[in-house]
Amino acid sequence: MAIKDWPADERPREKLLQSGAAALSDAELLAIFLRTGVTGISAVDLARKLLSDFGGLRALFEADHHRFCQQHGLGTAKFVQLQAVLEMSLRHLESTLTRGNAFTDAATTRLYLQRQLRHFPHEVFACLFLDTRHRLISFEPLFRGTIDGASVYPREVVKQALKHNAAAVIFAHNHPSGVAEPSQSDIQITKRLRSALDLVDIRVLDHIIVGDAETTSLAELGHC
Repeated sequence: MAIKDWPADERPREKLLQSGAAALSDAELLAIFLRTGVTGISAVDLARKLLSDFGGLRALFEADHHRFCQQHGLGTAKFVQLQAVLEMSLRHLESTLTRGNAFTDAATTRLYLQRQLRHFPHEVFACLFLDTRHRLISFEPLFRGTIDGASVYPREVVKQALKHNAAAVIFAHNHPSGVAEPSQSDIQITKRLRSALDLVDIRVLDHIIVGDAETTSLAELGHC
């Protein structure tokens, strides 16, 4: 049965308009993006198949052009549209942090950092440079590879913070293992960086560890 023949309250578009996007399943949201199915398969059924084949929304979103287009019902046009949607979402989060208070809006800050960092197959150490009201000035990846005392240089962090005239910073790095538990090295680096930035009156507000589906705040653990 075609979606147009479904009861109105079960059609994804009508359901979204009536109850909001949060009420829809992953498959229903993806079906709205797809717009149409393929011969003999509705958009919702196609969406369910794609989620099963890829293993979920995240894997679908992070698929490269070649793998994405190998799937029946997808192609370059859909790939381009999806990349545009993802980038708009990221820019919306960045705009929210720029307008608002990045430190007190912890949920938005963490979501933004997840979107920026969790897809890397290697560790990336980054920094949110903030103004006196803790609004975002700039987000910058600074170091990559294994994050330890030998690969994160306080001098470079201080240099970038002064370049941006930052009043405060939030550090972040990802754990490719997917586990957001901080290591002793993470804690030691945070203390070294905080000591270096104290000398130039720049506050370290937090160090966020980004895992696969979770984040951990070193400030909440008492290490900032």
